[in-house]
Amino acid sequence: MAHFVIMGCGRVGATLAHTLEDAGHSVAIIDQDDHAFRRLRTGFAGRRVTGVGFDRETLKQADIENAYAFAAVSSGDNSNVLATRVARETFHVEHVVARIYDPGRAEIYQRLGIPTVAAVRWSADQVLRRILPEANISGDFREPSGRLILTEVALHPGWIGRHIHDIEVASGARVAYLTRFGEGMLVGEDTSYQQGDTVHVMLRVAEDAEISRILASAPVKESE
Repeated sequence: MAHFVIMGCGRVGATLAHTLEDAGHSVAIIDQDDHAFRRLRTGFAGRRVTGVGFDRETLKQADIENAYAFAAVSSGDNSNVLATRVARETFHVEHVVARIYDPGRAEIYQRLGIPTVAAVRWSADQVLRRILPEANISGDFREPSGRLILTEVALHPGWIGRHIHDIEVASGARVAYLTRFGEGMLVGEDTSYQQGDTVHVMLRVAEDAEISRILASAPVKESE
């Protein structure tokens, strides 16, 4: 069981809280408005914290220091990004995601290393894929036999600057496309992995764990 902190108790925030609690995790949800917590179901056992989501003391009340992941899904882009930066840079939460309404700002946020979900395409499921690793196995597409799946993978920072071909050779997965600055792009012979990219690969379901392990580690240095 892991601990998750959510900022924003709107429809998506409440859905995330319920989904994570149903999966056996502990949850704390933050909102400036006490009335927002009415969206939570009767019997919700998580922590309700009234306050500003980027305030350090508020985050501490939500037990951010023990959080596995943080999701900022309030109605304000700036608040979401600021809170996400505080969670990552001050409290060293590795898994973070910010919901944004202005896709024009996506490039700025991506350069800050903050995974984002644009409001025009977001859903609670997309947020979960970024903060709940085991959800990745559901993927975006599964071919009829069930053996192959198209899904996102997380890469160690050591892969930044490496050619996509290097990633494929090391992992055995096939990179289908990248999401860069909020837009999908096909890879070419000279395409390299950049900070902020989201990598979508086609892989064998049976090899998901091994491929994830390889890519979550720094690439092996070539012998001189």
